[in-house]
Amino acid sequence: MKKNIHSYEISLPGCAEPIIFETGWKAKQANGSIWIKQGGTVVLVTAVAGKAPEAYQDFFPLTVNYVEKMYSVGKIPGGYVKRETKPSDRETLISRLIDRPLRPLFDDGFRNETQVVATVLSADGIGLPDILALNAASAALMISDIPFSMAVGGVRIGKLNGELIVNPPVELHEKLSMNIVVAGTKDAIAMVEAGMNGVTEKEVIEALEYGHEQIKKLVEVQERMAAEIGKPQMEYTDFSLPKDLVQEAYDKFGTAFKDAFAVKGKLESYEAIDKVKEDYLAYVLETRGEDEFEANKGIYKDIAKEVEKIVFRNSLVKTHKRADGRALDEIRPIDIEVGVLPMAHGSALFTRGETQALVVATLGSKNDSQTLESIEGISNKSFMLQYNFPPFSVGEVGRIGAPGRREIGHGALAERALSAVVPNDSSFPYTVRVVSEILESNGSSSMATVCGGALSMMDAGLQITAPVAGVAMGLVMEDDGDYVILTDIMGLEDHLGDMDFKVAGTETGITALQMDIKIKGLSKEILTKALAQAKESRLFILNKYKEILPEPRKDLNPNAPRVFTMNINPDKTGALIGPQGKNIKAIVEATGASIDILDGGIVNIFGKNQATIDNAVNMIEATIAEAVVGKTYTAIVKKVMEYGAFVEILPGLEGLLHISQYAHERIPSIADYLKVGDKVDVMYMGKDRNGRMELSRKALLPKPEKAEKQDKSEENA
Repeated sequence: MKKNIHSYEISLPGCAEPIIFETGWKAKQANGSIWIKQGGTVVLVTAVAGKAPEAYQDFFPLTVNYVEKMYSVGKIPGGYVKRETKPSDRETLISRLIDRPLRPLFDDGFRNETQVVATVLSADGIGLPDILALNAASAALMISDIPFSMAVGGVRIGKLNGELIVNPPVELHEKLSMNIVVAGTKDAIAMVEAGMNGVTEKEVIEALEYGHEQIKKLVEVQERMAAEIGKPQMEYTDFSLPKDLVQEAYDKFGTAFKDAFAVKGKLESYEAIDKVKEDYLAYVLETRGEDEFEANKGIYKDIAKEVEKIVFRNSLVKTHKRADGRALDEIRPIDIEVGVLPMAHGSALFTRGETQALVVATLGSKNDSQTLESIEGISNKSFMLQYNFPPFSVGEVGRIGAPGRREIGHGALAERALSAVVPNDSSFPYTVRVVSEILESNGSSSMATVCGGALSMMDAGLQITAPVAGVAMGLVMEDDGDYVILTDIMGLEDHLGDMDFKVAGTETGITALQMDIKIKGLSKEILTKALAQAKESRLFILNKYKEILPEPRKDLNPNAPRVFTMNINPDKTGALIGPQGKNIKAIVEATGASIDILDGGIVNIFGKNQATIDNAVNMIEATIAEAVVGKTYTAIVKKVMEYGAFVEILPGLEGLLHISQYAHERIPSIADYLKVGDKVDVMYMGKDRNGRMELSRKALLPKPEKAEKQDKSEENA
């Protein structure tokens, strides 16, 4: 069988292996498929579009699934079923990473259900497959017949020792001061996802510019593929809204929408906006008749939404007036409370406008860390942040259950923002779990989580290296290029605007970025202005902290576990643990302490109070203690034999009390005197030439009179 394989290759600076795009042989029934590889890493990405919906559909049903197969690294999945099941948080986050820059680039009127699947088939552990998957997803769409307007390229930019690195290997990731995933078209940047250790805005812009240079190369390859082997675009039902009907609705109801935006309060404003939409639908029913209205009800509903959007955006750009009356760079009123939960280790209630986050910090031992299994191997995570968005936070009724993609994504962003300031294990041997409960939401809840998270840890007495604050920046850009940048966006500005640019950091630098846009890209000018405006806002919020809690509390919360670190002889680690963990389990059960045993003989003891820790220390010292020659021990009988009894003189330290060493006189059977569980005093006599312990009860007993006389006679002679 002839294999019609098309191959395209590109090399990026500093990368040892080229990126190779292949198509034409594998997964041929998909609308578009790319087999992408670099070194020993292989990812298959397919793009498939279904048939057009039978009736009008008001949204584009795009699904992106990133899947890591454990066989890609020669492993069998853990768990009972031994197969890949529901997506991990990591797979969910990467699916979102791929989705975000692609979604705005499909034709506006296209509504066919579309699915992009990226499957990691082989992973060499040198580079992460996510960047390959992102580029292959765009390439698969470009060569397909799916109406996708322009190619997207993506790279990871790291910074190490002042140098920028393209797609740094995994082994360097923990050493990087900056780790940015940037995606874009040949003209502009479209998506940013980043974590960093307090770098400056200037450094971020430099990294984004360098990243865009590499993106252009990746886009050029995809454009060449599309020109040479791309399929003609499919015919599809165009669900774009009729411009004449939109204009009619704008002329008649534009002013009413504008008045509705001016109503104070989120719920009140939304109610007023909904009333205008209802009035418009009533107008359509009256003027066009029931049959026309019912046949195209979905279209008319979307026309109302489109007019809402147009009025909102025009008002912002032309008047620079926001719906709630704020200036473009003004932050909503902030209220901060700390220590709101009496029994929690640390808690904070952060309110910004109508967005409110209750954030709770809990401290535990390293035994409480999260174990993660992925194609990179098994790892332990000692800092966790989890974000919950219950339906009541937006005045709705909804399902309560496992976190969705949005919750996982928001939690991961806040976690990146705060992880940069959490003390390392050597100075703070705790596991930290931060949970954000969104009680009320009108935009920027992830950044409220960042603020509340920092304050909750400070309230717990966790000595973070610096307070962190976050703010969400928005953008509204008209077709003529006129635009406004918005600080601290609320729900409507996020929903009807063009950008959601979240920036978190300390007084000295940025710790996390996430940028999503609904347009095809952003210029350096807009990015620079947005970052500068975000910095001013971040400093303003941090100054608000100082009014309530200027620095972490000097002592840990009384409810938080205490920790004591002791150093033991590393050779004694096995004795402390005991067979099948018997010794350490016994100490934990007896004292209620949590104990982490680390390399190098470091033992961290966690207890609810000092007495718990003291008891654990005493038991550990007893367990690893060495027997002293000539010292008397109260031993416990563990086993009785014909020739003697095995006794434990120290935890985990057993020896034989030979029948000849039980008494001065000869006894027929030691079983007549000892049984399992009995206690008996013995003297440790040292070790024999074979290294076995010699124990004696006889040495503790007075010698019989006959024996004493005999000894004296021998001395006189």
